[in-house]
Formats: sequence, structure tokens, C-alpha cells
Amino acid sequence: MKGILVKDLYIARSNILVTIVSLVVLGFGLSFLLETSALLVLAPVASTTAVFISITSDVASKWNKNVITMPVSRSQIIGEKFLFYILLAILGLFAALVPCAVLACFDTDITMYSLCLYGAIGISATLLAGGISLPCAYLFDPEKSQIVFMMSFMASTGIITGLVLLINFIFPVKENILLAFYIVFIISVIWFFISYRIAVQVYRKRDIN
Repeated sequence: MKGILVKDLYIARSNILVTIVSLVVLGFGLSFLLETSALLVLAPVASTTAVFISITSDVASKWNKNVITMPVSRSQIIGEKFLFYILLAILGLFAALVPCAVLACFDTDITMYSLCLYGAIGISATLLAGGISLPCAYLFDPEKSQIVFMMSFMASTGIITGLVLLINFIFPVKENILLAFYIVFIISVIWFFISYRIAVQVYRKRDIN
């Protein structure tokens, strides 16, 4: 599985580099308009686009026909894509932290509370979106998968809103905002794991062509 991961990193390296540089530049630009730590919401989402570039590349190059002849199981093939997704999300998060750390040295309004809050929201939205779009990448053709990919991020915001409203019935969210989004984060992690199991089942039943 390590070899497959290296292959995907090689394919997506230029896109990853452009995304990281863009996030750093955007972070400094946002500092004049908004709270810079809000970039942590966008960064993980933006950085994971490289996963779908790799999936599209696999289809175009007929890689799927080759990889199933290698000494890796189908669950490992799918697991690599999910791992790649998580690694890119974390990489995007760290890229967004660069301008936050620099600006924090100049006594801006960046706080640990805001970093934790926006980070939890960003990762939660990314995991929820990935949990929707990754299985669909193996269920539908590339064109439909791209549509699902774009819509999944909009869907994730709606899911987060719904979860927060449900949590508000248990305890007042306004008084425990960070705790509420930590709960959302835990739910998103569980959903991402369930999605991995669904994607494995879909891929096992799929005819590779």
C-alpha cells in the first residue's frame, strides 16, 4: 500500500504544492479582512481535491486493471485513498497554520480557542464530505463522481448545521460551542470509517475495466 500512496503523491505533487502556496498567501490576505484562523475551515477541504485528481488519473490510465494484479487486497487499495485523503486534509491544516503562527507573533486576535474551533469545523466538514464522495467515486463514472464531489461539501455544511441543532436539544450550544463541535468532529470520524467500509464493499463487487 505504501507504493500506491507514493504513486498518488507523485501524480498530485504539483497540485498539492499550488494548493499549499495558495492557502498560505490567502491566509495573509484574509488577515486584512477576516479572522485569519477562519482559513482552517477552508484549508482541509481545498487540499483534498488532489485525491480526486488521482482517482480520475487511475481511470484514464487504466491503473485499476493493473493494481488488482498486484499483491494488495481491494480493501488496501481503497484504504490508501482514504489515508491519502486524511493526509492531505492534515497537510492543508498545517499550511493554514503557517500564516496564523506568523501573524500571532504580531499580537493579532488569533487565539488557541479560535484555532481549535475552526480546525474542528474544517476537519469535520472534510471528513463528512469525503465520506459521501469517496464511495461514489467507485460507484459512478468519473463525470458523475465530480458532481458528487462538489456537492458533498455543500451537503457537509448542511449536515453540520443539523448536528449542531440536534446537540442544542441536549445542551445549549452557544454556551458550549467548542464542545459541540468536538462532538460533531467525533461523529464525522465515525462516519468516515463507516464510509470506508461501504467503499470497500462497493469496490469488491465492481467489475474493473
